[in-house]
Amino acid sequence: MRNRGLKERLEEMNGQQFLSTQEYVASEELMASVNVAVALQKPLLIKGEPGTGKTMLAQAVAKSLGKELIIWNIKSTTKAQDGLYMYDTIQRLYDGQFGEAGVDDIAHYIKLGKLGEAFEAQEQVVLLIDEIDKADLEFPNDLLWELDQMEFYIHETKRTVKARHRPIVIITSNAEKELPDAFLRRCIFHYIDFPDEALMEEIVRTHYPDVEDKLLKNAMTVFYNIRTLRDIRKKPSTSELIDWINALQIGGISADEIRAKLPFVGVVVKKDEDLETVRQKLD
Repeated sequence: MRNRGLKERLEEMNGQQFLSTQEYVASEELMASVNVAVALQKPLLIKGEPGTGKTMLAQAVAKSLGKELIIWNIKSTTKAQDGLYMYDTIQRLYDGQFGEAGVDDIAHYIKLGKLGEAFEAQEQVVLLIDEIDKADLEFPNDLLWELDQMEFYIHETKRTVKARHRPIVIITSNAEKELPDAFLRRCIFHYIDFPDEALMEEIVRTHYPDVEDKLLKNAMTVFYNIRTLRDIRKKPSTSELIDWINALQIGGISADEIRAKLPFVGVVVKKDEDLETVRQKLD
């Protein structure tokens, strides 16, 4: 019964299903995870090593579905309350001292956070909660009610803010901290694997469709060889390969020079010790 209900929801989405865009190439598994999360109206938790396109996914989903994107960037000092609302008592005190009109209206000094903005939006939006694991351990648990019930209470004005349209919530994590089980139970989870060579070629060609075949092949061979080196501390990411391809093209580097000279290798290798390792092992 549950599977039939999910199938019906997916069918109802029709053209509203997430698909790869010209700028973002997604695997079949990732597209399926996004569409299941949308159909089930649950947050989508995305993990994966840096540079696998976790943040860009939310941008691609918003573009694919034709919806506004609201981004809540999480820092180590971020509290759950920051995403709901802020009561600007300092501004109210300041206005009171100078006799500004409307100082008695507390609602005038309530500013909604990113979650509040998503709830109040006139149409459904995509809400990205980016790098949730940067905040303290209690942060995810402090959002359980709001993400479940899609509402929160403003004590100063005695008003409940309810979502006019349940936002599509995408949450990213770099796995710096373990997330609470209670939070994980409420999410659809997807781990973005690092692209294999076939998918990587497709990704690169979305950015540089006219790149020379041999140059791309040789650059990717060196790139994946670097990633397999055991002593590398920071493996190069997809975005760094794309930048390297661009640098090679701009620099007029021939395909045969790539392995022999490692031109502009600092575009993909960012640590001194890694640079030395690469030159020794790939020389």
